[in-house]
Parts: sequence; structure tokens; C-alpha cells
Amino acid sequence: MTLENINQRKHYVEGILGETESSKLVDKLLHYYKKALYSNQPVLSEFLNPGQRAVLKILVGSDISFQEFGGYPAAEKKRVLLSEGASYSLDAFQISICQIVYPKKFVQLNHSMILGSLANSGIKTETFGDIITDNHGNWQFMADNKLLPFFKSELQYIGKTKVSIKQLPQTRVLVPADDSKMASVIVASLRLDALLSAISKLSRSQIKAAVSAKLVKLNWFTVTETNLMLQRDDVLSLRKFGRLQITDIGQTKKGKYKVVLKFWQAKKYK
Repeated sequence: MTLENINQRKHYVEGILGETESSKLVDKLLHYYKKALYSNQPVLSEFLNPGQRAVLKILVGSDISFQEFGGYPAAEKKRVLLSEGASYSLDAFQISICQIVYPKKFVQLNHSMILGSLANSGIKTETFGDIITDNHGNWQFMADNKLLPFFKSELQYIGKTKVSIKQLPQTRVLVPADDSKMASVIVASLRLDALLSAISKLSRSQIKAAVSAKLVKLNWFTVTETNLMLQRDDVLSLRKFGRLQITDIGQTKKGKYKVVLKFWQAKKYK
């Protein structure tokens, strides 16, 4: 792989992402790729969301091996291991299963509380993965092995609740509860603002304001335009409202679109 070819892939990805998020992200992902390509050593990434991993796959192509794992099979955020083709065990991904120990008979935790405490603890969000629950009061999060001592010593409260962190073996990772619901809407257009307005019951002017405030993401990347056309499997999110995935698109007899969605609504919005 020549430097010219690498730069061609970089420019291609930047063209897809646009100016909003491309520069820093592509440079970071290129660093992983170049290090694996030229050092002949396996390179382990931080936790990446599906959009970031898709970009990394484009950059890597078929030049080197691309393996990913996030602590459990259905993980959203995963670490990527780039190598010259060797197959590695799950231990190579250096992920700790962190159980949150707290008096669950007396208090309740939620995803937002845990995410806020982790994000405000002084470490980067890329150093921890998914936060999962079984809906029976048990909560876990995936973390970089190197940060386990930090979480054990520094994460003592979530909100006002006293907590401690216990590392569990891979065999004891939770089976996450699925809080999604299926829904369908009829829209005249597959534009981003039309669909998001229909499902959220917000006006298109409110959706436009949310886009301007960088509160809307498409396939995990912030969008800056409301007239983007959506397609099957796209993932769309509006901060504080929720997230949806398009599972099917059909047409009505009147020529409108029937869009079937898998929908995760933010608890505060319900």
C-alpha cells in the first residue's frame, strides 16, 4: 500500500463524511491503520461506534486483518484489532466486564445516570464501551483493561448512590434487555426532516433547529442538512428523544411511503 493510495482513501472518506467530523476522526483512524501496516505489530483501537468502524473498514480495505469485539456478541461500541492476519482470542481485546454494585433494593439506576458519571469522571468516552442492563436492576459496562483500577478507585457514586465496581469474567456478562419497539409512519417524503418530524411529533422547523444545534445524527455522524434522503437500515437519532432504525420501506396506494421502524425512545421523553 503506497502513501498515494492511503491519501486517496482518506479523501474518499472525507468526501462521504463532509467537513463536520471528518478531519480529526479520519486522522485518528488512519493512525491505527498506518501503525498496523508499517510496524508489523497488532494494533488495538479504542471503543468505536458502528459508524467509526465502517470508516475504518474503508480505510483498511483488504490490506490487513480487521477483527472486532465489544465485550458481548451484540455490542454497539467495539474495539478493533488490526493485524497481518493472525487470529486472536477475545482476551486480546483487553476488555473488562465491570459490574456496578449498589443497593438495588432501595434505589434505581438508569443509562443516562451511569453514562453521565462515566463521562464526567475525567476519562475519554472512547475508553469504555456499552452500558447494559437486564432490566432487573443489574448494570454492567465494558471498559479498557488499563482503566479498571481507575474505575474501581474513582467511580464511587452514580448520582447520589454509593457504588463500587467489580470485575466479572466473560462468562458472566449480562444478556441485555431490548427496550426497542416497532412502529410505522406514513410520510410523503423520505427526507430526514419529514421522517423525524412524523415520529417525534415535532414540527419540521423544530427539527431544522435541532439539526442546526447539532442534536441529530445519521448513522452515528452529526448531520448539518435536513434534506438528506433516508434508506433502509439507516440509524437516526435525536438527542433527548431517542433513536430509530429503518427496517423496511414500502409504498401506499396513494404513492406515499410507509416506513417501518425499530425505535428506542429516551426515558425522559416518554
